[in-house]
Amino acid sequence: MTQFTIEQKHITIYPCAEPDRPVIYLNTFEKEGEQVLYVLREGGCPPFTLVSVSNLNWNYDMSPWEVPPVFKNAEPCTGGADDYLKLLIERIVPEAEKEIKGSVLWRGIAGYSLAGLFALYSLYQTDLFSRAASMSGSLWYPGITEYISSHTIKKVPDCLYFSLGNKEARTRNAYMKTVQENTEKIEEYYRGKGISTVFQLNPGNHYKDAEKRTVAGIHWLLDR
Repeated sequence: MTQFTIEQKHITIYPCAEPDRPVIYLNTFEKEGEQVLYVLREGGCPPFTLVSVSNLNWNYDMSPWEVPPVFKNAEPCTGGADDYLKLLIERIVPEAEKEIKGSVLWRGIAGYSLAGLFALYSLYQTDLFSRAASMSGSLWYPGITEYISSHTIKKVPDCLYFSLGNKEARTRNAYMKTVQENTEKIEEYYRGKGISTVFQLNPGNHYKDAEKRTVAGIHWLLDR
């Protein structure tokens, strides 16, 4: 394990012992990367390098454009995804990949909640990632379905993983209640483009089994 900090972001690399394996970038709300990797290894997933990024300015770094607070006492999303993605591509990725053996077989990007939204959005800004997993992704985000259908993805991904809790859309909130409909619509859109996709509906609300859902998404990417 290697750790470093770039512009207040905490990066942890869990390098694979084998050369020429995949690298998955996981943006995290706290520091759940180590536990996610432990469960993945216990579950017998294929070997890979995990790069976990924490201490993010969540509502800025993970949001593609500005959105006012969507429920009472919430913080606004301030639209800094492009800035963070530039930092990720230009500084974090090159530094992290100094720690790996051989070459990178492929790169994946994964995240939960807003980080799941960011994973999908990043595919429209860079061709660096060829697989993405959006676990309980914030695909209620105003304008995201329109953005996806009206913009061109930089590189057609090998596969895309989507998941959601089956209670996440059961809310009176005008934004949040669209999350399942939007997620299903987006997954269907990509499937219609010939991309290998899956949509997994899990029991529970947004906060249930976040780590378990993250593990499932990354494992699915690695199994393709």
